[in-house]
Amino acid sequence: MIPQPTAQQALPDETFSLPADATIGLDDPSARTIAERFATQLRQSTGFALPVEDGAGTITLSTSGPESLGAEGYELRADASGVTITAATAEGVFRGVTTLRQLLPAKAEADSAQAGPWEIAGTTISDAPRYGYRGMMLDVSRHFFTVDQVKRVVDLISLYKVNHLHLHLSDDQGWRIQVDSWPNLTTYGGSRQVGGGDGGSYSKVEYAELVQYAADRYITVVPEIDTPGHTNAALASYPELNKGDQAPELYTETEVGFSSFAIDKDVTYEFLDDVFREVAEQTPGDFLHLGGDEAHSTAHSEYLAFVPKAAELVVKHGKRVMGWHEIADGPLPAGTVVQYWGTEDPKAQVLAQKAVEQGATLVLSPANRAYLDMKYDASTELGLDWAGLVSVEKSYSWNPATLVPDVPESAIDGVEAPLWTETVDDVSKIEYLVFPRLPGIAELGWSQESALDWTAYRDRLAEQAPRWEVLGVNFYRAPEIDWR
Repeated sequence: MIPQPTAQQALPDETFSLPADATIGLDDPSARTIAERFATQLRQSTGFALPVEDGAGTITLSTSGPESLGAEGYELRADASGVTITAATAEGVFRGVTTLRQLLPAKAEADSAQAGPWEIAGTTISDAPRYGYRGMMLDVSRHFFTVDQVKRVVDLISLYKVNHLHLHLSDDQGWRIQVDSWPNLTTYGGSRQVGGGDGGSYSKVEYAELVQYAADRYITVVPEIDTPGHTNAALASYPELNKGDQAPELYTETEVGFSSFAIDKDVTYEFLDDVFREVAEQTPGDFLHLGGDEAHSTAHSEYLAFVPKAAELVVKHGKRVMGWHEIADGPLPAGTVVQYWGTEDPKAQVLAQKAVEQGATLVLSPANRAYLDMKYDASTELGLDWAGLVSVEKSYSWNPATLVPDVPESAIDGVEAPLWTETVDDVSKIEYLVFPRLPGIAELGWSQESALDWTAYRDRLAEQAPRWEVLGVNFYRAPEIDWR
C-alpha cells in the first residue's frame, strides 16, 4: 500500500472474500456519499448489487471511533466475517476506504465486470497522517486544463490521500478564473496559452463545480493569484495596472521574471481587493495563495512594501495567507503558510527560517525533489531540468523534518508536489510526469518517518502498476523500479 499505514498486522488464518450478496453498511448519514460512490465502483467491476444500508454490512463504515483518531485517522479490520472501517469523522472513513481500494485486487477499479474472486488477506490497520497538509499543485495558467481534465487529476491524487489541490490560476501566459469586476482578465487575459494556442478560463459555475468535486473527495482547493510578478496576463488586460499605463502584448513564451504590477499606484490595490474578494467568495478553504515568487522586475524596496499590503487584503477577505518563500523577506500576518521551493540553497533556507521566526509555518516543495515538471533523466521527452534531474528515488529520498536546517518539525505543515506546465498540454502528459513520483511525495506527507525506506517503497510502488493499467494511467515506467 501507498502511503504505508502507521501500523498493520496480518491475521494469518483469515481471508475476506466479497460475496455476491454483499452489502455496505453505515451508521452515519455523513458517510453515505462515500459509501454510494464506493459501491458504484464495485458494482461496475464485480457485477454485484451491493446495496448501501443503515447498520452493519458485509463492509461496514462507521464514524463511532474515538476522537483520538483525529480528522483523518481510521482503523480497518478485514477477516472472514467482513470488513469494518472505523473513524471519528466521515473524512477518516474516506481515508479508510482509500486503503480498502488498495487492498482489493487491482481489477476492482475496472469500469466493466471482471471475474472474481474478490479476496483480501486478513489484516488490521491503524492509521493517521504524519502531516496535515499533503498537496499537489497544477499550473493551469501556462497551459489551460478543462474542468473534466482537472477532475481526472483529482480522482487520481485522491487515491494516495492527498488532501490539497493548489491551482495556479494566473501567470504571464493566462488568467484562468472569472472576476466579474475586472472581466477583461478572462476574456482577453485568458485567451491564450504557451505556444500561442487558444487558452481558456473557469466561469464561476465551473470553478464551483471543481471545488465541490474536490471537496467530495476531501481535497481542499487552494487558489493562487500570483503577484506582483508573473502578472503579464493581468497587465495586458488593464493598462492602468502598469507603471506607464501602457499595456504589454499577450505573452505565450516561457521566460519568467519580466513583469510587475505598478507597486505605487492605488489602482493596484483596488484591483487586488476586488480579485481577492471574488476568489475568496468562491473558495471555501482556508487559504488564498498570493504567489510572490521570481518578482525580478519589482524593485526590492517596492516588493517589501507590496507584500504586506497584499497580505492584508487576503486577511481582509477571511483567508489565511499562503505564498512562496520569498514573501518571508518582510513581515507576515499571523497564520501565514510559506511554501518553500528552494533547492536546498542557503538564501532560500534563510527565508524559510525567517518565516518560522515570525510564527509562520512551512509547506515543503523543494524543486530538486518535489517539482513534478523536472525530467526523470536526461532522455525524458517531457519536462525541464533547471532544478536538476529528479528520478523516482530522488523524489522520495528526503525527510521533511530535516530539509531546512534549524526549523523544528512542529513548524512543518506538510508537503506539496507542484507541476508547472510549460511542456504539458494534455492529461496524458500530466499523468506521465506525476506518476510514479506523486505517490512517494504523498507517502512522505502521510507515513511516519520510521516507515520511510526506499528499498521497501520501491517494491510497493511496483505493485501499483496493475492498478494504474486498469485505470488507464499513462505512467512512466522508471527503470529503477521492477514493475509488476
